[in-house]
Amino acid sequence: MPLLYALIFLLLPSALYAQQPAVPSPPPIAAKAYVLTDFNSGQQLVAQNPNQRIEPASLTKLMTAYLTFAALKQKTLTKEQVVPVSTRAWKSEGSRMFIEPNKPVAVEELIKGMIVQSGNDACVALAEAIAGSEEVFAQMMNREAQRLGMKNSHFMNSTGLPHAQHFTTAYDLSLLAAALIRDFPEYYPYYSIKEYRYNNITQSNRNRLLWVDPTVDGMKTGFTDNAGYCLITSARRGPRRLVSVVLGANSESARATESQKLLNYGFQFYDTAKLYDRNQAVSTVKVWKGSANTVKAGFPYDLFLSVPKGAAEKLKASVETQQPLLAPIAAGQKIGTMRVELEGKSYGEFPVVALEEVPLAGIFGRGWDSLRLLFK
Repeated sequence: MPLLYALIFLLLPSALYAQQPAVPSPPPIAAKAYVLTDFNSGQQLVAQNPNQRIEPASLTKLMTAYLTFAALKQKTLTKEQVVPVSTRAWKSEGSRMFIEPNKPVAVEELIKGMIVQSGNDACVALAEAIAGSEEVFAQMMNREAQRLGMKNSHFMNSTGLPHAQHFTTAYDLSLLAAALIRDFPEYYPYYSIKEYRYNNITQSNRNRLLWVDPTVDGMKTGFTDNAGYCLITSARRGPRRLVSVVLGANSESARATESQKLLNYGFQFYDTAKLYDRNQAVSTVKVWKGSANTVKAGFPYDLFLSVPKGAAEKLKASVETQQPLLAPIAAGQKIGTMRVELEGKSYGEFPVVALEEVPLAGIFGRGWDSLRLLFK
């Protein structure tokens, strides 16, 4: 499913943004790069330097968390599992949760230490528990990045400590953040924890917006001298969720302020329209040489579209299908395209797929349809 969503987003044409009705310009954002994304539609609402390679610092920990949650879901790891603390994890540089070699720690404690306290030691311990070593874990990170469509990312460690070959982009981070929320909703609430105490040391979550904006429920901060102050934030207001990525702000307060600007802009000037439900038939298409004469067409996902505020009712959709459509047809096979217009201008195109299988007809049925097609 993550790859499917990534492909959907890549199919959205540039006209989706270039020809939309005028909305107020976004506020100036004091950062090297940023992206504001609508979670449900996957569309970028505003962006600056979205594909510029940057040092991700502790934003790297989103990928470490993604693989940790995947291990929990696959039951190769449990939250109650006790993990031995290696010397390498114990001696990790930078921010720490202060685990100790003579004190085994539970996986759930490490997760909270990684997310709330941004502990590099927690990340290394989790990487070793999952992959045996941080080096092998980094290979897993890169494989997962490619699967998620993060084409301009490469990871060398689980923590985000600087390395010449450790980089990503604002766009790739927006894909990762959305994938984490979508694929692991049961674990996402860890990102709203405001403080965590371990080894008699209490540390607060560095995401200031958790205290300022009640609609913000995650995600992650990052900082190095080269990266500057970075923040990925997600907020939900009503049925809508937006994800902002702000990279290279000048201070801890600035990254929060600039992120809040982006979120407020997106919620104020855009709507999220739900066009169709997953597996809802949007058209019935004629089939030739099949065991059935028609096939239901639709989308294998809920189809959302981001539009300027108040413009949802002006959307018009039409379906163009492949003809003649010949059996056999597999469920999920592309059989057409939905074209969406807004005020007479193209606003997006989306692949329409068969919602059911249509096997070949028998010899008589195929022969009869072949004869009919000769005269069609």
